[in-house]
Amino acid sequence: MKVSAKAEYACLAVLALARQGPNAPPLRIRDISESHGIPERYLVQILLHLKGAGLVVSTRGASGGYQLARPPEAISVREILTAVDGPDDAARETPAADRRASQILNRLWDRVREAERAVLDQTTVATLVAQATPHEWTI
Repeated sequence: MKVSAKAEYACLAVLALARQGPNAPPLRIRDISESHGIPERYLVQILLHLKGAGLVVSTRGASGGYQLARPPEAISVREILTAVDGPDDAARETPAADRRASQILNRLWDRVREAERAVLDQTTVATLVAQATPHEWTI
């Protein structure tokens, strides 16, 4: 599995928002950008994708910023990846002279993709946040 920089940054941004808690004020883009080394202009685009997918909400104004749209236990890592990189449903075709060998390999790749999807679906933002103690977070 290859994870794009965009997807990695999206996960970092969502984790930063989840860490804030449900009653915290919105988190500013600048704060996320500075604490995770994400270029601010790039982060704006990522957050727009996440907002379009219904994962985050924005608040305008001087005290504005972003918050999670749903509880962290209701957001899977796969949802984040799909929001910024699109669905990963493309079947891989293995070019091979031996048709039977190609079919065997294609079934293997399908099983690998299914296992990958299952892990990403079962891993929630809350699960990831719980793996670090509060003092380990940079924001």
